[in-house]
Amino acid sequence: MQFTKPPLSINDQINLLRQKGLIISDISKATHQLSNISYYRFRAYSYPFQDNTHPDRPFVAGATFNDILDRYFFDKSLRMLVSDALQDIEIALRTQISNHVALTHGSHWCQNQGLYQDTRLFNRDMKALDKEISRSSETFIRNYKNTYTRPANPPVWMTFEVTSMGLLSKIYENLRNSPEKRQVASHFGLPVVVLISWMHTFSYVRNLCAHHSRFWNRQLINTPKLPRSAHRLWLYQPPRVPNLPYVTLSAILYMLNVIHPQHQWKQNLKNLMLNSGVPLSDMGFPENWVVEPLWQ
Repeated sequence: MQFTKPPLSINDQINLLRQKGLIISDISKATHQLSNISYYRFRAYSYPFQDNTHPDRPFVAGATFNDILDRYFFDKSLRMLVSDALQDIEIALRTQISNHVALTHGSHWCQNQGLYQDTRLFNRDMKALDKEISRSSETFIRNYKNTYTRPANPPVWMTFEVTSMGLLSKIYENLRNSPEKRQVASHFGLPVVVLISWMHTFSYVRNLCAHHSRFWNRQLINTPKLPRSAHRLWLYQPPRVPNLPYVTLSAILYMLNVIHPQHQWKQNLKNLMLNSGVPLSDMGFPENWVVEPLWQ
């Protein structure tokens, strides 16, 4: 099928929304917002207010432009909170993986093929690591390169400072089963397989947030595994839909409780959730989530 839809001016966009039944009481406000939030992005937040069983997707009675805009700004605030938390989690993961293995296997352990399970994956990850190092503009990377000729790359505690969470998760996953690998997971009170799963999820969600993609009701591709024997406070009630944000937000909270026990992130998130008016069931939150010990 050939795509034939023409681009629409802002006025045409507003007229189309109104034709579909959306109440727009302030045309000037709608014009301003659609000039700065693309119509396509805005539409991603309109689906809960439409009859999506109808081919024309008309808006349900009473749906307003402000309803959709509120949902958009809620998601923006949520992404900012998540991004802030994932920054601390990523730094802690870098530190734990780097330190535990380096103390046993030296400053450049990540380039030691013998420490890994799969040679093909090792070669793939080292190529990616070389690219991340080469495009870094960090002063400490340049200083190492200008001072030392061997090894070619800096020690792991420098290298991991410019390594993405996605690549870090792959390197950790491919490590052979060892006391050092288990010590990293043990620091966070998790089995290795669960920590690996969470790292992949965190990397995926971090990328969503970095690209300003919708998060609040997204069905996540990378679903975090549920720990059967977490050594710290975890969810008592198993979630019904683990690929919705509730489980990932709970995993973020769990990690922050380890990294920064006095953090304010939980309260900030609860304030956002409870004051937003957004149906939390769309995010996988159960009705009694606030009485979960993890969230109290």
